[in-house]
Amino acid sequence: RGEPRPVPSLPRGKMAAPALRQRCGRAAALWGGPLRAPPSLPLRRRAHQKQQQQQPPRRARSAGGLLAAQCERGLFQEVFPAQSAEEQLPGLLEPGRPPLTAYCGFDPTADSLHVGHLLPIMGLLHFQRAGHNVIAVVGGATARLGDPSGRERAREAPSAERVREQARGLRAGLERLFGNHRELFWGSGGGRLGQAELLDNACWLGREPLLDFLGGAGGRLRMGTLLSRQSCQARLRSPEGMSLAEFLYPALQAYDFLHLHRHHGCRIQLGGADQMGNIMSGYELVTKMTGTDVFGITVPLITSTTGDKLGKTAGNAVWLNRDKTSPFELYQFFVRQQDNVVEKYLKLFTFLPLEEIDHIMEMHAKEPEKWGPQKRLAAEVTKLVHGREGLESAKRCTKALYYSSVEALEAMSDQELQELFRQAPSAELMLEPGMNVLDMCRKANAIPDGPSGYQKITDGGVSINGIRVTNPETVLILGQHILKNGVSLLRIGKKNYYIIKWLQL
Repeated sequence: RGEPRPVPSLPRGKMAAPALRQRCGRAAALWGGPLRAPPSLPLRRRAHQKQQQQQPPRRARSAGGLLAAQCERGLFQEVFPAQSAEEQLPGLLEPGRPPLTAYCGFDPTADSLHVGHLLPIMGLLHFQRAGHNVIAVVGGATARLGDPSGRERAREAPSAERVREQARGLRAGLERLFGNHRELFWGSGGGRLGQAELLDNACWLGREPLLDFLGGAGGRLRMGTLLSRQSCQARLRSPEGMSLAEFLYPALQAYDFLHLHRHHGCRIQLGGADQMGNIMSGYELVTKMTGTDVFGITVPLITSTTGDKLGKTAGNAVWLNRDKTSPFELYQFFVRQQDNVVEKYLKLFTFLPLEEIDHIMEMHAKEPEKWGPQKRLAAEVTKLVHGREGLESAKRCTKALYYSSVEALEAMSDQELQELFRQAPSAELMLEPGMNVLDMCRKANAIPDGPSGYQKITDGGVSINGIRVTNPETVLILGQHILKNGVSLLRIGKKNYYIIKWLQL
């Protein structure tokens, strides 16, 4: 995905300065390799112990500048153009220099961000933490065309109203992420936090007359360069071909860079690894029309265990909007990460110092059954996305579902119950004198009428609030079968849950 090399008309050279290249090389080696199922617990312990014996003693790391530090974490994958980046960027990003401005764009193809968007956002946040200014651009205009990068066929053209609605969702998600970072991850003694701004490219692209655009920016972009892109050639050879709207997408994204450079002093564009072609178009347009050196930085693409890019198109998106993916589901997504990726994910998705990550992994080597790195990773990401309350909600749901904690169930809100048991039917019942387990199960339509339903209970197939019940005639007791919050969690078999809400207790 993306473009493997610069086009001939652009400057070429080494990817980054020697110190950066060494760190980026280590990051690439860490990132590479197929995902495999984790071995059994004793094998994992022996493997960790053997790895620790073979590794040299840990040495303290220095920050080495923003670029070097993020290359070492594996976050910054490629810096472009190589020659001027090697000569200028490390100096421009040194502490004490005037802040630079970096931006990243997010097209509202859905009304929520997802986990695949987190790494470019982390890139912006690291720039902000280093004292630089950042801009998150919602593509209210470019989403009308659709980015052809990495796609075999054109996107379905959305209506203008749908794009506006989805753009509102993305703006709310970005505001929440930047706000949670500022409140929960940036201490008062951390120095200057760069400014963060949220813009929509419909504000300038929607007002640009077509002839002015074609006569200005259009006259500086070369057809040969656009046609030579790997993604463009693949689509042109396909039976469906490529529409003019898709072909012009890189030109509009390039114009974003030009507009942000002229009006906000932006000199750096961040994007996923599959965005290199679009970033190169922006570089070409800005340098030709202004003569200023600008730069592009890509971050890795997050893929599933099958190698598919995480996102809406592949149907495997883990959303950052609570209405689509609850804090509990997001937390569990990261808790379930395998041993062979959890260390790199701690470096990519958290702000933990590398020395602390080393210590977490050393403790994991001694006690892998505790899943310490996975739990820390899940906690850090959930807190960034959903705030402190979202993290507490995820932990309550985890205790209720996996540890049968009555205290956690009693503390859960109706929203959390619905999130935890999205597919579970719910019923509202009146507690009648002498009402027993069999009555409750039948009124909730959880078991069939007749002897088979009765036998389901006697065979141990029914539990209430995590406690198995085998006597159908057991009278319901407040505080045991009915929790203090007026709820009973009924489970039939292993996976069928029912939420019972009691009225007028």
